[in-house]
Formats: sequence, structure tokens, C-alpha cells
Amino acid sequence: MPARSCNQYNWLHERDTRNEPTPVHWKLVVDSLDPHTQADFWAAALHYTVEDNSALIERLLGLGALPGAATLEHHGRPAFRDLIAVRHPADPFDADSGTGLGRRLLFQRVPEEKSVKNRLHLDLHPGAGRRESEVERLTALGARVLREVAEPSGAWVVMADPEGNEFCVH
Repeated sequence: MPARSCNQYNWLHERDTRNEPTPVHWKLVVDSLDPHTQADFWAAALHYTVEDNSALIERLLGLGALPGAATLEHHGRPAFRDLIAVRHPADPFDADSGTGLGRRLLFQRVPEEKSVKNRLHLDLHPGAGRRESEVERLTALGARVLREVAEPSGAWVVMADPEGNEFCVH
């Protein structure tokens, strides 16, 4: 009898996973008056990378699928006028579009200013003993301190980014 492949009975272990729940890919979208300035701030704040969508933009412009008025130059390369994202530098990204496939913040242009306290915010954890120096670094980038909190559960600093979006540094 001929030897059988180890993979011959894989069908016994295979199952249809099309209807099973899987983790959902997501990004956090932030409404912004100036998405490019916000992206630069948050890329520096988080040590993230501003996404480079220039190859996609040039391709869309060449096909006539994107009007030139929908673009601008950002850091010497074409960018979408009304949105830009930052991503974690270690996360995967699509080489054709420059779009991150992992942890991302997307900043989209909106006409109105922020008017009320955010219902969602980021908590930054720079590491033990580094809160004060991190607050100083973020202030130099354009953030401002709103208040310092000291409670039995812990201490942190509430800050606002250049457009007033609150975040905390622990």
C-alpha cells in the first residue's frame, strides 16, 4: 500500500469559518479643522508614522478618478486634502495605497470647531517615572495642560491637543 500524505485527511480538521465571528479591523476617526496639523501632532506624540498615500493619489489623479482640488502637498508629497492618518510604525500597511492595516488614527476635515468635551479620549502611558517629562514634551509639540488629577486610584494629567481634544497622560 502506498504511503499516504500527512495532509490527506486535513478535511477532517477543516471547518467552514465564514459565519464565525472574527476580530473587526477598526481605526479611530477624529474630526479636525486641520487634519494635517493634527496628524503631525499625533504622529509626534505617539511616535507614529504619518501615512504616505502619495502613490495611490498619483494613480487616482492619473486615472481622472480624483480631482486635483481634492489634494494638497504635505511634507513634499501629494496628500488627500480632507483626510490623513497616522499608524503605528511596526504595524503592517498596504504598499500600494500606503494605508495602515493595524493601529491607526484618521483625521478628517469638518467645518465646525470642537464644541463639547470628548466622550472618548486616549490615555497615554509613557512608563514609570516619565509622566512629567512626557507632559513637557507634549506641551512643546503644541498640547496644553487642562488639569492635574490625583485620586486614590492614581494620578494623571489631562491635556488637550492643538484643536482641544482631551487626552490623559498617566
